Amino acid sequence: MYFTINGARYEADVDIRTSLLDLLREHLGLTGSKKGCDHGQCGACTILVNGRRINACLTLAVMHQDDAITTIEGLGAIGDLHPMQAAFVRHDGYQCGYCTPGQICSAVGMLDEVAKGWPSHVSADLAHPAFNDDEISERMSGNLCRCSAYPNIVDAIRDVARETAA
Repeated sequence: MYFTINGARYEADVDIRTSLLDLLREHLGLTGSKKGCDHGQCGACTILVNGRRINACLTLAVMHQDDAITTIEGLGAIGDLHPMQAAFVRHDGYQCGYCTPGQICSAVGMLDEVAKGWPSHVSADLAHPAFNDDEISERMSGNLCRCSAYPNIVDAIRDVARETAA
């Protein structure tokens, strides 16, 4: 099977029951996405597939052979961080760091959803008053942080939203 991950093409011979998360971590050595609960409840495994955020532990790898998969490794690199990664550093949006890759991928996907007007009850304008801290928290509710860095995570997301809107 062939997969496009972080802009590179990978070949992997995996069982059809292999989750996308296990493909990334166990077969391809892309260990940035974390295995937290393995039940889709914590969000530590959140990645982007065709720009939309998903829990990689809940989907089979075979279902994504023709998709563009982006993990935390594909967002940025040391010296060339993605704006969301830089904002997490700036706002100390992590403590132990275990949930951070999933939080960042989810935040990137969430801002893209908002920019596209998904769902329609919130303005696509990231500077719109309806896009406030409560809205950010609600949209990020599938990503848990055991260290409770939530205020800093929201601050980082709000900063990137403002930068994007400007």
